[in-house]
Amino acid sequence: MNKMISGVCMILLAMSCQKNSNQTTAAEEVKSETENTLKVEGTWKLVYGEIKEKDSVQVKDLSKTDFIKIINKSHFAFFNQNKGTADGFYGGGGSYTLNGDDYVEKLEYVGVEAIRNHEFPFKVKIVGDTLIQFGKEEVKDAGINRDIIEKYIRVK
Repeated sequence: MNKMISGVCMILLAMSCQKNSNQTTAAEEVKSETENTLKVEGTWKLVYGEIKEKDSVQVKDLSKTDFIKIINKSHFAFFNQNKGTADGFYGGGGSYTLNGDDYVEKLEYVGVEAIRNHEFPFKVKIVGDTLIQFGKEEVKDAGINRDIIEKYIRVK
């Protein structure tokens, strides 16, 4: 009988030492948030782009261009280069914030004055090596009011 009571006590003790899988410590939440933030950092190549404006949908033809986005801890930059020519090159960049899946780009460096220093709020999602960015681009002064969906693959 003593062995049975000791066995039951050992089982109860072991169960009480296990952490409830639904509970997280503050340190784990910070680590998880940091890991989420770090996932967007890197170099990304656009593989799909869709623009919805009013009642039309335009899918970007990426067969003749390369579009790259680079994201570090505090800034992003993007570059578009037509294949085989210097024509059509453009780029831009600035700072960004990421809070969960809320990603806001502040476009500080760009050749179009009307969109310089504008903030563009997006949602982001990462699935495997794919970054999906979507949201509304709206700049009244530039006549921009459209929804976008962009899919990037991580450049290794």
